[in-house]
Amino acid sequence: MDNALPPADELVLVDRELARLDARRSQLLTRRAWLLHVLRAAEAFPAPPRAAAAGPVGDSTPRSAQNVLLTLGGVLLTIAALAFTLVSWGSMGIGGRAAVLAVVTSAALVVPVVLLRRGLGSTAEAVAALGLVLMVLDAYALHRVALADTDGAAFAAVASAVLAGAWTAYGAALGRLRIPLPAAVVTAQLPLPLAVLAADGGPLALGWAALATAALDLAVVLRAKPAAVRVTAAVGAGVLGAWALLAGGGLSLSSPVPAGALLVAGSAVALAVAWRAPRAAVATSVVAGLAAVAAAGGVLRPVLPGDWEVPGYVLCAVALAGALRSAAPRGVRTGLAGAGSGVLALGVLWALPPVAAALLGPLARTAPVWSGAHADRVLAWYPSTAPVVLLVAAAAFAALPRLWSRCVALFLAWAALTALPLSLELPYGTTLALQLVTTTAALALAFRPAPLTRGMPAPARGAARPDGEAAGATTPTSGDAEPAGERPDAVGPEVPWPGWGPVRPVAVPAAVPPGEVLGWSAFGCGLASALSAVAVALDTRGATFGALGVLLGLFVAAAFLSEGARRAVAACAAVVVATGLVSAGSAAAELPAPETALALLLVPTATALLGARLRRHPLAPPVELTGAAVALLAVTTAAASRPAVLALVLALVGVIAAGTAVRPERRPLASWIAGALFLLATWVRLAAWDVTTPEAHTLPVTVPALVVGALRRRRDPEASSWVAYGPGLAATLVPSLFAAWADPDWPRPLLLGVAALVVTLLGARFRLQALLVLGGTVLALDGLHELAPYVVQAVGALPRWLPPALAGLLLLAVGATYEQRLRDARRLRDRLGRMR
Repeated sequence: MDNALPPADELVLVDRELARLDARRSQLLTRRAWLLHVLRAAEAFPAPPRAAAAGPVGDSTPRSAQNVLLTLGGVLLTIAALAFTLVSWGSMGIGGRAAVLAVVTSAALVVPVVLLRRGLGSTAEAVAALGLVLMVLDAYALHRVALADTDGAAFAAVASAVLAGAWTAYGAALGRLRIPLPAAVVTAQLPLPLAVLAADGGPLALGWAALATAALDLAVVLRAKPAAVRVTAAVGAGVLGAWALLAGGGLSLSSPVPAGALLVAGSAVALAVAWRAPRAAVATSVVAGLAAVAAAGGVLRPVLPGDWEVPGYVLCAVALAGALRSAAPRGVRTGLAGAGSGVLALGVLWALPPVAAALLGPLARTAPVWSGAHADRVLAWYPSTAPVVLLVAAAAFAALPRLWSRCVALFLAWAALTALPLSLELPYGTTLALQLVTTTAALALAFRPAPLTRGMPAPARGAARPDGEAAGATTPTSGDAEPAGERPDAVGPEVPWPGWGPVRPVAVPAAVPPGEVLGWSAFGCGLASALSAVAVALDTRGATFGALGVLLGLFVAAAFLSEGARRAVAACAAVVVATGLVSAGSAAAELPAPETALALLLVPTATALLGARLRRHPLAPPVELTGAAVALLAVTTAAASRPAVLALVLALVGVIAAGTAVRPERRPLASWIAGALFLLATWVRLAAWDVTTPEAHTLPVTVPALVVGALRRRRDPEASSWVAYGPGLAATLVPSLFAAWADPDWPRPLLLGVAALVVTLLGARFRLQALLVLGGTVLALDGLHELAPYVVQAVGALPRWLPPALAGLLLLAVGATYEQRLRDARRLRDRLGRMR
């Protein structure tokens, strides 16, 4: 037989089809079982013959109506029995009382036997419930009349034990009744706790009584057959067991040894249940583990110093997480590990405040920079063993060969090193050095994460799928039904498969490598430590320069040694640190703001030169963008000083952008930026010189610029009008517009309006976008300036209600013709887009 696929791939196809057939067979069997159930129900309750005219349909079934009537009857009889016992008891003699009790109770317990023989099960349940209530009333009446001097708690303990035994025997004898056995289980919860209360046993004895009762309940759960009995016993075991363990945990703080014995016993009971009941193994093992940790930690508390109490519990949790790793069932191991991890997580939460204080405390600076004053120690009262807890947790999670656990271990180790100076009250120099060492270690792991992945399984490679889908898919892919936008990584030849059409095996893409995730995690920790180190170093001048120098070297090394996106982020961080060094140097030299702005331009100059050297290297764009951000910072710094300095800084930034525009890969964007910066520098310079006639300075630039633009358009008709004419026109129109708005006379606005009108008409005639937009905008703003005084005067003469009314009418008109206005705006945009 010729196969289009190799035998291994063909075997995969066969196995997958067999799995589909099994799933379909299961669906059909489920449907068959449901149909049989419907047929049997129809045979048990045959439908009445159809009449000619159907009457109204009843809204309840005969069985539900019967249950309601029986319940109401039982409730009424119970109320009557309570009224008789509590109110009418004293009006009868001793003989009458005994006779009534004996007759009524005996009748209520005997009648269900007769009813069950006649098939009246619901009626028997109602009468039996009444009998159980009467037995409780009999016990109450017996205490009131014959045993009034007996202690109430002791009598209640004995009575509840007797009633539990009697109801158990009664329910076992009449197996068809569902109420007596659960009622016996509920009553059996009371004897031991009530007996301890009667004997004034105290909280510890009460906990032992609750634990013993819970153990008996668990035995019932494991051995009893009726579901109602098991559920009732399970609820009782949960309530009393939780009560006992919580009491033991609270008492372990004051009486560790006696309470520890109670907790150990509770742990043993829960562990025995976990071993016997696989379905509840995880939950009961968690309870057993928590009880064991509480017992062991409570015993260690008196021995350990005060700061070591939480580490003692954490060590017990780590020991528990590794207990019974080979001998216990899987559910038990999972539960114990979960309990240990929960206690470990609580310990980590307890140890995190010093980490936050050490990391964020230096950022909340109150003393001046370089003042030599160090911040006061935060959380001085906190135990100094917090780093120990973090290190123990890091070691515990690092032992697991899982990606998430290694990430958690990395974070915990970094947190321990961060909190160590604060917890140990280390001096200033040691604190700064340790933070720099932490940053170095984190960055080293970021670009060489191999030690973090040691012992972890290799990521699973994509396996071939016969249906053209990724892992987890269930719908086969035919030749004409491939999802849009999803292309297989590797495809084999199409094979005709019965029922599904052509099927192609597809390789599933592999998951993200663990080294990538761990590398980014370490990089984030390194950035956080670097920021905190800089904040700490601002206390003194020497520490600032030393820390920034070390960080600059670290980030440069990371940029060269790491790979992918981490390399780009490290390079950007190096530029930021270099900016900090320049700012610190300017501050140390006591340079004013203008000279500081000029010094900051060293950074974008260096990044532009580095980008020119790297050319199309992936590091060039992020480095140059970061340098551009520093240039913006320089412009902002210069704006706070004299306008002449701002003009100089803008011109220098324009020179940097122009130098970048020489490169082919940066030419389009950098040329625009350079032109805009030169124009801004010119306008600021004119404003700084208090020029009242800017046209005298701008027209000599505009005319040759327009001539050059015309020559460019003649040589290249496809060139954009913004490139050819935009800079020249903006050089004159924009400064003139500002001057016109500040000019109270009429000649300048009139001449500017005429010039803008001519430019606009030329743009419309020759379909030039730059002329049309610039001319129209300047013309509109110039006209608004001329009309503004008259508009203000007219508005002042109008009634105050008229402007809001006109605005409302305008909004209504625009809203009513919104679609038409939108279409007009789109047509205008398209026409502008077709212009050059």
